[in-house]
Amino acid sequence: MRIAERGNRELRPTTIIPNYLDFSNGSALISTGSTKVLCTANISETVPTFLSGSNKGWITAEYNMLPGSTNQRIPRSSLHKGRTKEIQRLIGRALRSSLDLTSIGEMSIHIDCDVLQADGGTRTAAVTGSFVALYLALNELTNDNLIDAIPDFTFVAATSVGVLQDSLLLDLCYDEDARADVDFNIVMSENQEIIELQGSAEGQRFTKNTVNQIIDIASEGISDLIKIQKMALKIS
Repeated sequence: MRIAERGNRELRPTTIIPNYLDFSNGSALISTGSTKVLCTANISETVPTFLSGSNKGWITAEYNMLPGSTNQRIPRSSLHKGRTKEIQRLIGRALRSSLDLTSIGEMSIHIDCDVLQADGGTRTAAVTGSFVALYLALNELTNDNLIDAIPDFTFVAATSVGVLQDSLLLDLCYDEDARADVDFNIVMSENQEIIELQGSAEGQRFTKNTVNQIIDIASEGISDLIKIQKMALKIS
Protein backbone atom coordinates (compact mmCIF):
# COMPACT_ATOMS: atom_id res chain seq x y z
CA MET A 1 0.00 0.00 0.00
CA ARG A 2 1.27 3.45 -0.92
CA ILE A 3 1.69 6.34 1.47
CA ALA A 4 -1.75 7.70 2.50
CA GLU A 5 -3.21 4.42 1.19
CA ARG A 6 -3.45 5.69 -2.37
CA GLY A 7 -4.20 3.40 -5.27
CA ASN A 8 -1.45 2.96 -7.86
CA ARG A 9 -3.37 5.03 -10.44
CA GLU A 10 -4.56 7.69 -7.97
CA LEU A 11 -3.35 11.28 -7.77
CA ARG A 12 -2.38 12.81 -4.46
CA PRO A 13 -5.07 15.14 -3.08
CA THR A 14 -4.75 18.19 -5.33
CA THR A 15 -6.14 21.70 -4.94
CA ILE A 16 -5.62 24.91 -6.91
CA ILE A 17 -6.42 28.28 -5.38
CA PRO A 18 -6.72 30.92 -8.15
CA ASN A 19 -5.92 34.61 -7.70
CA TYR A 20 -3.80 33.80 -4.67
CA LEU A 21 -1.91 37.12 -4.91
CA ASP A 22 -3.37 40.58 -5.36
CA PHE A 23 -0.71 42.24 -7.48
CA SER A 24 0.12 39.72 -10.21
CA ASN A 25 -1.83 39.61 -13.48
CA GLY A 26 -2.55 35.97 -12.73
CA SER A 27 -1.65 33.70 -9.83
CA ALA A 28 -2.42 30.27 -8.42
CA LEU A 29 -1.31 28.19 -5.45
CA ILE A 30 -1.26 24.50 -6.29
CA SER A 31 -1.00 21.83 -3.62
CA THR A 32 -0.52 18.19 -4.55
CA GLY A 33 -0.02 16.12 -1.44
CA SER A 34 2.59 17.96 0.62
CA THR A 35 4.06 19.72 -2.42
CA LYS A 36 3.04 23.37 -2.70
CA VAL A 37 3.99 25.67 -5.59
CA LEU A 38 3.05 29.33 -6.00
CA CYS A 39 2.67 30.25 -9.67
CA THR A 40 2.36 33.78 -11.02
CA ALA A 41 1.95 35.28 -14.50
CA ASN A 42 2.88 38.89 -15.24
CA ILE A 43 2.67 40.78 -18.51
CA SER A 44 5.14 43.13 -20.16
CA GLU A 45 4.61 44.90 -23.48
CA THR A 46 7.98 43.83 -24.87
CA VAL A 47 9.31 40.67 -26.50
CA PRO A 48 12.77 39.16 -26.88
CA THR A 49 14.86 40.71 -29.64
CA PHE A 50 14.43 37.72 -31.93
CA LEU A 51 10.65 38.35 -32.00
CA SER A 52 10.82 42.09 -32.61
CA GLY A 53 8.55 43.02 -35.52
CA SER A 54 7.02 39.54 -35.71
CA ASN A 55 3.64 40.45 -34.15
CA LYS A 56 4.13 37.37 -32.00
CA GLY A 57 4.16 37.12 -28.23
CA TRP A 58 6.29 35.05 -25.88
CA ILE A 59 5.90 33.06 -22.68
CA THR A 60 8.93 32.48 -20.49
CA ALA A 61 9.27 30.83 -17.09
CA GLU A 62 11.44 30.89 -14.00
CA TYR A 63 11.44 28.25 -11.27
CA ASN A 64 12.98 28.16 -7.82
CA MET A 65 12.77 26.18 -4.63
CA LEU A 66 12.65 28.38 -1.54
CA PRO A 67 15.47 27.78 0.96
CA GLY A 68 13.05 26.31 3.51
CA SER A 69 11.08 24.12 1.08
CA THR A 70 12.90 20.88 2.01
CA ASN A 71 14.11 19.19 5.20
CA GLN A 72 17.54 20.76 4.81
CA ARG A 73 17.83 24.44 3.91
CA ILE A 74 18.76 25.09 0.29
CA PRO A 75 21.42 27.84 0.05
CA ARG A 76 20.26 30.67 -2.18
CA SER A 77 23.56 30.53 -4.04
CA SER A 78 22.64 27.06 -5.35
CA LEU A 79 19.19 27.91 -6.66
CA HIS A 80 20.16 28.57 -10.29
CA LYS A 81 21.93 25.35 -11.19
CA GLY A 82 21.37 23.21 -14.27
CA ARG A 83 18.32 21.35 -12.95
CA THR A 84 16.56 24.65 -12.32
CA LYS A 85 17.18 25.83 -15.89
CA GLU A 86 15.95 22.51 -17.27
CA ILE A 87 12.68 22.84 -15.33
CA GLN A 88 12.23 26.47 -16.39
CA ARG A 89 12.54 25.47 -20.03
CA LEU A 90 10.05 22.65 -19.54
CA ILE A 91 7.46 25.01 -18.06
CA GLY A 92 7.99 27.57 -20.82
CA ARG A 93 7.67 24.96 -23.60
CA ALA A 94 4.53 23.50 -22.04
CA LEU A 95 2.74 26.84 -21.78
CA ARG A 96 3.81 28.07 -25.21
CA SER A 97 2.20 24.98 -26.67
CA SER A 98 -1.16 25.89 -25.14
CA LEU A 99 -2.02 28.81 -27.43
CA ASP A 100 -1.18 30.61 -30.67
CA LEU A 101 1.29 33.30 -29.62
CA THR A 102 0.38 35.53 -32.57
CA SER A 103 -3.00 36.05 -30.90
CA ILE A 104 -1.53 38.23 -28.14
CA GLY A 105 0.69 40.43 -30.31
CA GLU A 106 4.12 41.57 -29.21
CA MET A 107 3.95 41.13 -25.47
CA SER A 108 5.56 38.71 -23.05
CA ILE A 109 4.03 36.75 -20.20
CA HIS A 110 6.51 35.98 -17.44
CA ILE A 111 5.74 32.89 -15.39
CA ASP A 112 7.33 32.51 -11.95
CA CYS A 113 7.09 29.26 -10.01
CA ASP A 114 8.24 29.26 -6.40
CA VAL A 115 8.25 25.93 -4.59
CA LEU A 116 7.08 26.62 -1.04
CA GLN A 117 7.27 22.98 0.02
CA ALA A 118 8.75 20.06 -1.90
CA ASP A 119 7.63 16.46 -1.59
CA GLY A 120 8.14 15.29 -5.16
CA GLY A 121 6.51 16.40 -8.39
CA THR A 122 7.43 20.06 -8.12
CA ARG A 123 8.02 20.51 -11.86
CA THR A 124 4.76 18.84 -12.83
CA ALA A 125 2.83 20.81 -10.22
CA ALA A 126 4.48 23.98 -11.56
CA VAL A 127 3.24 23.25 -15.08
CA THR A 128 -0.30 22.50 -13.91
CA GLY A 129 -0.54 25.53 -11.62
CA SER A 130 1.13 27.86 -14.12
CA PHE A 131 -1.51 27.16 -16.74
CA VAL A 132 -4.15 28.49 -14.35
CA ALA A 133 -2.06 31.61 -13.68
CA LEU A 134 -1.57 32.06 -17.44
CA TYR A 135 -5.29 31.85 -18.13
CA LEU A 136 -6.03 34.42 -15.44
CA ALA A 137 -3.43 36.79 -16.93
CA LEU A 138 -5.01 36.41 -20.38
CA ASN A 139 -8.40 37.13 -18.86
CA GLU A 140 -7.02 40.32 -17.34
CA LEU A 141 -5.67 41.35 -20.75
CA THR A 142 -9.20 41.11 -22.15
CA ASN A 143 -10.70 43.00 -19.21
CA ASP A 144 -8.17 45.79 -19.81
CA ASN A 145 -8.99 45.78 -23.55
CA LEU A 146 -5.38 44.98 -24.44
CA ILE A 147 -6.60 42.03 -26.50
CA ASP A 148 -10.07 41.50 -27.96
CA ALA A 149 -10.72 38.11 -26.39
CA ILE A 150 -8.96 35.26 -24.66
CA PRO A 151 -7.12 33.43 -27.47
CA ASP A 152 -8.06 29.93 -28.48
CA PHE A 153 -6.17 27.65 -26.15
CA THR A 154 -5.94 24.09 -24.94
CA PHE A 155 -5.65 23.09 -21.32
CA VAL A 156 -2.23 21.72 -20.37
CA ALA A 157 -1.23 19.78 -17.26
CA ALA A 158 1.55 17.46 -16.12
CA THR A 159 2.16 14.55 -13.81
CA SER A 160 4.70 11.85 -13.04
CA VAL A 161 4.61 8.06 -13.36
CA GLY A 162 7.20 5.69 -11.96
CA VAL A 163 7.97 2.01 -11.74
CA LEU A 164 8.65 0.83 -8.20
CA GLN A 165 9.04 -2.87 -7.42
CA ASP A 166 7.40 -3.73 -10.77
CA SER A 167 4.33 -1.59 -10.00
CA LEU A 168 3.40 1.48 -12.06
CA LEU A 169 2.58 4.41 -9.79
CA LEU A 170 0.95 7.72 -10.69
CA ASP A 171 2.06 11.05 -9.18
CA LEU A 172 5.09 10.08 -7.11
CA CYS A 173 5.85 11.68 -3.77
CA TYR A 174 9.51 12.21 -2.86
CA ASP A 175 9.96 8.88 -1.06
CA GLU A 176 8.56 6.97 -4.03
CA ASP A 177 10.52 9.02 -6.54
CA ALA A 178 13.78 8.40 -4.66
CA ARG A 179 13.25 4.64 -4.77
CA ALA A 180 11.74 4.31 -8.27
CA ASP A 181 13.42 2.09 -10.85
CA VAL A 182 11.95 4.13 -13.70
CA ASP A 183 10.78 7.73 -13.51
CA PHE A 184 8.75 9.70 -16.10
CA ASN A 185 7.41 13.25 -16.21
CA ILE A 186 4.66 13.74 -18.77
CA VAL A 187 3.03 16.93 -20.06
CA MET A 188 -0.14 16.56 -22.11
CA SER A 189 -2.92 18.68 -23.55
CA GLU A 190 -6.62 18.25 -22.87
CA ASN A 191 -7.04 16.16 -26.03
CA GLN A 192 -4.25 13.86 -24.79
CA GLU A 193 -1.57 15.04 -27.19
CA ILE A 194 1.89 14.64 -25.70
CA ILE A 195 3.81 17.88 -25.21
CA GLU A 196 6.77 16.53 -23.30
CA LEU A 197 7.88 13.06 -22.25
CA GLN A 198 10.87 12.84 -19.92
CA GLY A 199 11.89 9.38 -18.82
CA SER A 200 14.89 7.62 -17.39
CA ALA A 201 15.87 4.32 -15.82
CA GLU A 202 17.58 4.12 -12.47
CA GLY A 203 19.32 0.77 -12.85
CA GLN A 204 16.41 -1.05 -14.50
CA ARG A 205 15.75 -0.92 -18.24
CA PHE A 206 12.19 -0.59 -19.51
CA THR A 207 10.32 -1.72 -22.60
CA LYS A 208 8.19 0.03 -25.21
CA ASN A 209 5.17 -1.67 -23.66
CA THR A 210 6.02 -0.11 -20.29
CA VAL A 211 6.21 3.32 -21.93
CA ASN A 212 2.76 2.80 -23.46
CA GLN A 213 1.35 1.82 -20.07
CA ILE A 214 2.99 4.86 -18.46
CA ILE A 215 1.41 7.16 -21.05
CA ASP A 216 -2.02 5.58 -20.49
CA ILE A 217 -1.78 6.05 -16.71
CA ALA A 218 -0.49 9.61 -17.11
CA SER A 219 -3.35 10.52 -19.46
CA GLU A 220 -5.88 9.43 -16.82
CA GLY A 221 -4.15 11.54 -14.17
CA ILE A 222 -3.84 14.55 -16.45
CA SER A 223 -7.54 14.35 -17.33
CA ASP A 224 -8.29 14.57 -13.61
CA LEU A 225 -5.87 17.48 -13.17
CA ILE A 226 -7.54 19.38 -16.01
CA LYS A 227 -10.89 18.90 -14.28
CA ILE A 228 -9.33 20.48 -11.16
CA GLN A 229 -7.99 23.37 -13.28
CA LYS A 230 -11.43 23.96 -14.74
CA MET A 231 -13.03 23.89 -11.30
CA ALA A 232 -10.53 26.48 -10.09
CA LEU A 233 -11.28 28.68 -13.11
CA LYS A 234 -15.03 27.97 -13.00
CA ILE A 235 -14.98 26.73 -16.57
CA SER A 236 -17.35 23.92 -17.51
